[in-house]
Amino acid sequence: MQPHRYFMVHKPIDMVSQFISSHDVPLLGSLDFDFPEGSHAIGRLDKHSEGLLLVTTNPKVTRLLFHGKQPHARRYLVQVNNTVKPASVAALANGIAISAPDGGKYITQPCLVDIVDKPTYITDSPFRPHPNQQSSWLCITLTEGKFHQVRKMIAAIRHKCLRLIRISIEALSVEGLAPGEVKEVTEEYFFEQLRL
Repeated sequence: MQPHRYFMVHKPIDMVSQFISSHDVPLLGSLDFDFPEGSHAIGRLDKHSEGLLLVTTNPKVTRLLFHGKQPHARRYLVQVNNTVKPASVAALANGIAISAPDGGKYITQPCLVDIVDKPTYITDSPFRPHPNQQSSWLCITLTEGKFHQVRKMIAAIRHKCLRLIRISIEALSVEGLAPGEVKEVTEEYFFEQLRL
């Protein structure tokens, strides 16, 4: 039996986090990398989000990472329109009501939220806001991942998410990876950095 393989991908904006789709959209298989048979994404980033995506041939990793007893931190860099006030940062950090799939409301778990400068390793997006539009950058660290959670949290403080980048999962970081770049890592390193 072939040993499992593990990859870190910097998913570019406007790419779907899948290898197969019934729609004509850019997929992970269109990256300049020869993924082995059985590769799949661990979790997803929506089409309009970018950043760190983990890919493996090991089917057990998704359960270990997202459904295990130990929560795992995911850090997002979010560009939002206008200036975010300290009260809004506190509301996000303390837990905020977002829409739930059943039509009700869900209160997010407390998380870490900071207003930050854009990191130098984050390249400009092809979809830039108008030069006169003010914006803020937030760093949000979550240990849960409800459907479109970060976007819904930003909407709940009456701002619009202009750009959403997952910059890390536990100690695995997108820093040093260009959009569309893939890096293969060892199983030992992968499990150690994710605390699995």
